[in-house]
Amino acid sequence: MKKCPWALSSIAEEHYHDHEWGVPVHDDRTLFEFLILEGAQAGLSWSIILNKRQGYRDAFNNFNAEKMAHYDSTKTQQLLNNPDIIRNKLKINAAISNAKVFLDIQQTYGSFNHYIWQFTQGKSIQNHWQQSHDVPVMTEASEQMSLCLKKDGFKFVGATICYAYMQAVGMVNDHTVDCFRHPQIKAL
Repeated sequence: MKKCPWALSSIAEEHYHDHEWGVPVHDDRTLFEFLILEGAQAGLSWSIILNKRQGYRDAFNNFNAEKMAHYDSTKTQQLLNNPDIIRNKLKINAAISNAKVFLDIQQTYGSFNHYIWQFTQGKSIQNHWQQSHDVPVMTEASEQMSLCLKKDGFKFVGATICYAYMQAVGMVNDHTVDCFRHPQIKAL
């Protein structure tokens, strides 16, 4: 079966590609998880984040935003000493801060799902890229998302991070047309 070339770099990336990448996500906890993981990826490769994903789940109470929003300086120091996650103070503080903003968004909009999917009018954008180098690193929609997220108080949500997020949670189908997942994702 033909796959997007990036998926062939490691077993973890191939599994992620084959089972998660591009599948539309509407569960708030999972949407929050990907927001934190995409921010953690800034300046790093996705394979590093995938390899630390379970460590992140363990360290951040399975991305329970209510618990994360109450992390204190002791918990922050524990996270900074945790080798199972990226030990970057700005990224850790952003994750905690983002949990607070996430909860505010849920309260205002009823769900984070409702808020975040507004950037694609509630539907997955079906792209038809011939080759992986055709896939953009950002779009007008990701730039708009980034501006709104920043305005609302989120951190580590630049336009490139937002586009990677959109790809991860299925807001866009960026599997190349020759990839076996493209028609499967389109059918969802």
